[in-house]
Amino acid sequence: MISVTRLQSDDRPVWEQLFCGYNAFYGRTWPAERYDHAWQEFRRGARVHALGARLDGRLVGIAHFLVHASTTSPDVCYLQDLFTAVDARGKGVARALIRATEAWARQQGCDRLYWTTKQDNHTARRLYDQVAENRGFIQYVVAF
Repeated sequence: MISVTRLQSDDRPVWEQLFCGYNAFYGRTWPAERYDHAWQEFRRGARVHALGARLDGRLVGIAHFLVHASTTSPDVCYLQDLFTAVDARGKGVARALIRATEAWARQQGCDRLYWTTKQDNHTARRLYDQVAENRGFIQYVVAF
C-alpha cells in the first residue's frame, strides 16, 4: 500500500539518502549545507514543498515542487524533483507522487502542473507519457 504525505521530521535521514540518489542520477554532488537548506525550506512550506511516498510504511519516494506566477494563466506548479528508491520502482510510487502533487496544486488553485526530464530518461518518460502531455518544449539554461 502506497501512502503520500508531507515529509515528517523523522524522515530527514531517508529523505537525504533519496535526494542524494536523485542528485547522483543527474551527476551532481552537493555539500551538506545544501541539504540542510533544502530541508529547512520544506519544513517551512512557504516557497518550496515536499511530499514523501511510503510503501508499507517505509519512505521510498520524494517529490519537491513550487508554485510560480505565469503571464498566460493563473499560477502554475513546477514539480522540480521526483525520485523513487531503486527497490521500489515499478510499484506505482512515482505515479502516486505525481498524482498527490497534482491534487495539492489543484487545491492551491494552480492552472497546471508541469515538470522537465532529460530526453534520454526513457524509464521515467514511459510513466510521464501515461500521466501527462508532452507539449514538445525544449529547455535552455544559462548557468551561473
